[in-house]
Amino acid sequence: MGKRIISRARGKGSHTYRVKRRAFKYKLQYPANLEGEGTVVKLFGSPAHTTPLAKIIDDKKVNFYIPAFKGMIEGQKINFSGSEIKDGNIFKLNDIPVKTKVYNIESRPGDGGKFVKTAGTCAIVNRVIGDFVYIVMPSKKEKKFNKNCRAIIGTAAGAGRLDKPIIKAGKNYHIKKARNKLYPRTSALKMNAIDHPFGSGRGKNIKSKVAKRNAPKGRRVGLLRPRRTGKQK
Repeated sequence: MGKRIISRARGKGSHTYRVKRRAFKYKLQYPANLEGEGTVVKLFGSPAHTTPLAKIIDDKKVNFYIPAFKGMIEGQKINFSGSEIKDGNIFKLNDIPVKTKVYNIESRPGDGGKFVKTAGTCAIVNRVIGDFVYIVMPSKKEKKFNKNCRAIIGTAAGAGRLDKPIIKAGKNYHIKKARNKLYPRTSALKMNAIDHPFGSGRGKNIKSKVAKRNAPKGRRVGLLRPRRTGKQK
């Protein structure tokens, strides 16, 4: 008797394939009314984030958490208003000069920061046109933002996390498990025919890479509603 294929078991959401709630207990966001200056209270690591996190307390004694920037230290002061362009300061994009490196950029004003939060990444303010600020993202593509969106000046900390090799499979297993990532990943062609629609690999001719939209969960594998198929030319 066959068993549920991995994609179906993950979709069911059992404890085997569910991230631990405590991994995401720190919500990264900016307070609604951010004025004056704040103090870096604590720096710490989080299993759910590649970047070290920083606990900040502002003048109104409000605590919030942000991704740390490169060179941040405990007890450091960061500004939320003014014109001083210094790493760690949180300003609206309209107040940040062109060619400045920023990270943790809001998608819409007040949402707390959605873009460029991975360790060692940064974006560059490229140009300002009307009510919009154009930023070159880490992918080298330009993206348009509202001028009232906030961002942190500087580069996200933790740039060297990929320099040291993992070496042991067990370490990689625990890294993936902390974020509910599947590891090790087995190729469907290497499975038995009873365990996956692409199984057995006889001649390695996959029956159909494009799954139908209304296919059952055990059959809905491969390319799901792809925009295009075939070799890129």
